[in-house]
Amino acid sequence: MPIPDFQSIMLPLLQLFSDGREWSHAEATTAIADHFNMTADDRQQMLRSRSQTVIGNRVSWAKVYLKQAGLVCCPRRGNYAITQRGRDVLQQHLDRINITFLMQFDEFRQFRNRSGKNSVEPHELVQSASQQCAESTPQETIEKGYETLNNLLAAEILNQVMGCSAQFFENLVIDLLLAMGYGGSRAEAGQVVGRSGDGGIDGIIKEDRLGLDVIYVQAKRWSNSVGSPEIQKFAGALLGRSAKKGIFITTSTFTNDAQQYAKSIPNTIVLVDGEALAQYMIEHNVGVTTAHTYIIKKVDTDYFVED
Repeated sequence: MPIPDFQSIMLPLLQLFSDGREWSHAEATTAIADHFNMTADDRQQMLRSRSQTVIGNRVSWAKVYLKQAGLVCCPRRGNYAITQRGRDVLQQHLDRINITFLMQFDEFRQFRNRSGKNSVEPHELVQSASQQCAESTPQETIEKGYETLNNLLAAEILNQVMGCSAQFFENLVIDLLLAMGYGGSRAEAGQVVGRSGDGGIDGIIKEDRLGLDVIYVQAKRWSNSVGSPEIQKFAGALLGRSAKKGIFITTSTFTNDAQQYAKSIPNTIVLVDGEALAQYMIEHNVGVTTAHTYIIKKVDTDYFVED
């Protein structure tokens, strides 16, 4: 019997969590392997990167999707448990849980939208070599896989940010701007964090290390879209300080009216929505860490040139 794909794992995994206790990844992986009567060789089969077992990797994917749909939660780091919604789903006595089923939940649809429309699903990456050759080159397959992992990471970052406090989010924004090359030291930037309600200004950061100009920051950890009234309020706060530049960062999105208003005023207001925020965090290594590195080599033709 082949190793089950991650969608086939989702229902038995949710059933496993129905005992009400917290499950570690190792415990869940062993239990799922037992459920599918996997052989010792199959349990030990590794990804090509040798970084994780195949079954462990697929259990991880299953947990990510169940969590994004609100069927399981992470009460402690590395531990998972069932939610009331998960229990309600089990009461339906389903034969299978898959992506189509999860699309009924708003949180999962939002997660899918954040994950990107052009990315491929994990199960689509697990295909035969003949299919890969017929549909795309190996380089294209790698790039599609990278895009999928990157987009899923961005969605998970936003999920983590939404669970943090407003103060933590303000500090995160400052950390990101510093990582992008703005401001002086972290201590200098930290002095302006926590000014919520200060005329629509949440923070101030130097544009460069010399402090030749400053940028005013507004940070909104919101679920709903930011409309033009919020941008107008921020623009008014900038005008009151004779400021020329501002950055408005949110975990959600901006309405079309908000974007048009930001473009129509003389002051420069840069709008950073949740998707852009997550991608900036990935690019500048804020809140993320490198899990694996793949090196692709090619033949050095100069080496084989004979004199």
